[in-house]
Amino acid sequence: MKLKVLVDNNTYIDEYYYGEPGVSYYIEDEGEKILFDVGYSGLYIKNAKKMGIDLNEIQKIVLSHAHDDHTGGLKYYFDNYKNKPEIIGCFGIFNEKKYNDLKISCPMEEVEILEKTKVIYSNTPKKITKNIIFLGEIPRKNNFENKIPLGKIKIEGRYMDDYNLDDSALVYKSKKGIYIITGCSHSGICNIIEYAKNMYKDNRVLGIIGGFHLFDIDNQLDETIKYLKKNKINENLYPCHCVSLKVKLELGKYFKINEVGVGLELEW
Repeated sequence: MKLKVLVDNNTYIDEYYYGEPGVSYYIEDEGEKILFDVGYSGLYIKNAKKMGIDLNEIQKIVLSHAHDDHTGGLKYYFDNYKNKPEIIGCFGIFNEKKYNDLKISCPMEEVEILEKTKVIYSNTPKKITKNIIFLGEIPRKNNFENKIPLGKIKIEGRYMDDYNLDDSALVYKSKKGIYIITGCSHSGICNIIEYAKNMYKDNRVLGIIGGFHLFDIDNQLDETIKYLKKNKINENLYPCHCVSLKVKLELGKYFKINEVGVGLELEW
């Protein structure tokens, strides 16, 4: 599997691309080509072109969750390409969401998207490529993760507290173990890891890239560090996007933390 970072908050050192507070990864797995998230704008298209990646060859667009820093680029894809890759995400991925008075959900309405392409909703694990699975809805088992709602979600005409139940991740299975690719980890990075391990019946977590949704030196971070230590997940950690610098520095005291930015390429 090959992964290239098209959008992140930062650009990779000595790589001259553009960054924005969002996520988009280009992924190849044995000839299959997918996008995992599409950033906040059309910036991922500009970066992909500069990298020599033809996004007209994309077969699937997988969305980690509904927030506009991960879904905002959809409009720009359909404005620029005739290709119609199917879109995959959890139920609720196109529901309206807001934080105070700010709309933070996908700028495109579901009806607009369905006019462009097919949408596959799955709250259960779904095979995306030969070796990659979309996890669907993540069971929330750790008592230190995802206990505070983030904004509101509109369901059947009513706004209610949003616990981001549409948040998901990808898992790549190799012969040596599993690799996890996240968007924001609103469901909890440890919950995601645990579900991935149980899904494959494999405790060998070889690497993780994506948002961990950790900002403060607090109990959640302490428990996350304990969990990673207990499970001996100490290398190939690429926390990015929604992880603060102070959290990265704290994680770096215990684990090998790697730099992430637009232009980074991983082969697992």
